Amino acid sequence: MTIQIVEVLRRSEQGMTQPFICRGDDGEIYFVKGIGAGRRSQICEWIAGKLALAFGLPIAPFHLVDVPEELSEAGGGLTLSELGSGLAFGSLRQEAMELTISTVREVPDGIQQDVLVFDWWIHNGDRLLTERGGNPNLFWNPASRELIVIDHNQAFDPDLDAGGVRGHHVFAAQWSNILGDMLKRHDYNARFASVLADWPEVVAAIPEAWLFADPEMTIAADFDLDMAYQLLKRHERDDFWTAP
Repeated sequence: MTIQIVEVLRRSEQGMTQPFICRGDDGEIYFVKGIGAGRRSQICEWIAGKLALAFGLPIAPFHLVDVPEELSEAGGGLTLSELGSGLAFGSLRQEAMELTISTVREVPDGIQQDVLVFDWWIHNGDRLLTERGGNPNLFWNPASRELIVIDHNQAFDPDLDAGGVRGHHVFAAQWSNILGDMLKRHDYNARFASVLADWPEVVAAIPEAWLFADPEMTIAADFDLDMAYQLLKRHERDDFWTAP
């Protein structure tokens, strides 16, 4: 389903990509990452989001959103060149609080482990939180006691080492529980394999314009789909589960 953007409200002051806060034709509010976020960011969000859904993570709902050219040109006091027009990535606004170090213990161990393992699988090092602060890109709904996962724009980093995820992740304390349970590791490997079976459909649904860095679609975007796939396939190797 593609959501039509009908109004640009403002630009977020948080996050590396500072998404635009927009209203869709369904009446909902979306955090929209357009051309200024970078094609790599959009592709990462789409692929990781689809994989997360198939993996069973409680990810915030997201859609492809269509920004009309006349809307991007209108501005209304905002500089919208970094939003652009055409298809963009939109994440539904969540009515929840950002996860804090004091609320980490409220998150069930199984969910913590799923998020930790998934981030290691997709090489996402952008979920850090310590007593001194950080940005976990996670929300917590205290009423429903549910975790909400957002932001995968820094996934598929080929240079990320094990310590960058398993050593400093907000749920890093769970890693020893995973390493010590062979049946749990076997189950995760089965889930990875099942999710990867959807890879062709996930890739086929990426908007063609996102695969190029220029409007004329002559320069390839800075994202190697084959590299990303091979990175995900490393779960088949024994060293995937070794301690950092």
